[in-house]
Amino acid sequence: MTEASKTLDIRVDYVTRIEGHGNIVAKVQDGELVECRMEITESPRFFEAMLRGRSWADAMFLTTRICGICACGHGTASLKATEDAMGFTRSEQTERLRRIVLAAEQLESHWLHCYFLVAPDFFGAPSVIPMAKTHTDVVLRAMRLKKLSHHICRVLVGRHTHPIGMVPGGYMKLPSVRTLKELRDHVASFDKDVQDTVDLFATFETPALERETEYESITHPQEYAFFDGRLMTSDGDEADSHAYRDIIHEEVVRHSTAKHVKNRRESLMVGALARFNNNHGQLNPEAKNAAERLGLAAPCTNPFHNNTAQIVETVHCYYDILLLLDSLIEAGIEDEKPPLEWPAGCAGTGVGIVEVPRGTLVHEYEYDEHGIVTGANLVIPTNQNLANIEADFRAYIPQVMEEGKREEEITHLLEMLVRAYDPCISCSAHLVKVEFK
Repeated sequence: MTEASKTLDIRVDYVTRIEGHGNIVAKVQDGELVECRMEITESPRFFEAMLRGRSWADAMFLTTRICGICACGHGTASLKATEDAMGFTRSEQTERLRRIVLAAEQLESHWLHCYFLVAPDFFGAPSVIPMAKTHTDVVLRAMRLKKLSHHICRVLVGRHTHPIGMVPGGYMKLPSVRTLKELRDHVASFDKDVQDTVDLFATFETPALERETEYESITHPQEYAFFDGRLMTSDGDEADSHAYRDIIHEEVVRHSTAKHVKNRRESLMVGALARFNNNHGQLNPEAKNAAERLGLAAPCTNPFHNNTAQIVETVHCYYDILLLLDSLIEAGIEDEKPPLEWPAGCAGTGVGIVEVPRGTLVHEYEYDEHGIVTGANLVIPTNQNLANIEADFRAYIPQVMEEGKREEEITHLLEMLVRAYDPCISCSAHLVKVEFK
């Protein structure tokens, strides 16, 4: 390492091609890393405060507004929390419909991220806009696939962004068998686009970085868990939904409006790669084949391969949607009426945990006997990843400096590393209450 290469001063204000505002700060003096952080500068969003005093019937419609990308995921977690507090048992039909919507959201978000935000790095483009001319077929495929995801949600819950069809205990309107058959035929027609996506991403060369960490997700013995399961980590910890704080330990840091999270180690990771590492044995055959074609094997400790794991999950979710539609069509649709009143005298806490595109999402509500929210806690995937991103920075910067990379190259690689986590920063920013004495 030359004398010049022992010095580094990077500040990226507002990393591009991510959701929200985040900065990268890294400084090396005389070969020593003296500053290294991911600053979250987004204004607080007051998620929990806006829920207090609201009715059980409003919670889902409010919390879907947290995120336009994960609206169905927030809605699903919210409904699970409310139903848990009510002591309500969902029907198998309701669960199947919810699983389809949640899987469709994984497709929409993963395809958005991988095609529109990540692929330009591998094509040497500043954004997806110039790719419309240089790689027209790729952009058109991406748009077709995104439109498919939105279509699935529109048919089942009215729309993807801020869904209106899901309510505690069921649905406002149930689809007919004929509608489900038409939807099934439409989804099946995209098989080639799904497989071509795998082939495309198999051609990309992923940057090299290996750093072992603790991987957190939900897990289920009979399925690749998105909708249901116990909270677990790769270090061997498990917890039921109501004991999520035994694993998810939040803390405030000075340089971020989003909290950091850790468990046993200095940080942990959630998201597609964490799910793949923990649950790869439950992938369907098509997804396992895609992982092999992409060269992804568990355990994988390269965070850049979160993108690769997302592509594997799109294959799993696509074929899982077809199977779920088949089961609903075969069983027929029964007319089910969701509850219209809060159970008399029922007060308590409900917790809903699901896997959304960026990782494990927790909604916890406290209800009084009238079904009014008296307290809420929401744990967002992105803020669970922030400490891990900084730990990756600390491992990666000395590595790329030793390789003789120039400052502009290192800056670009750090931006790619942040993008690999697919952060949704606006969702992660919470109010920090400070009491001055």
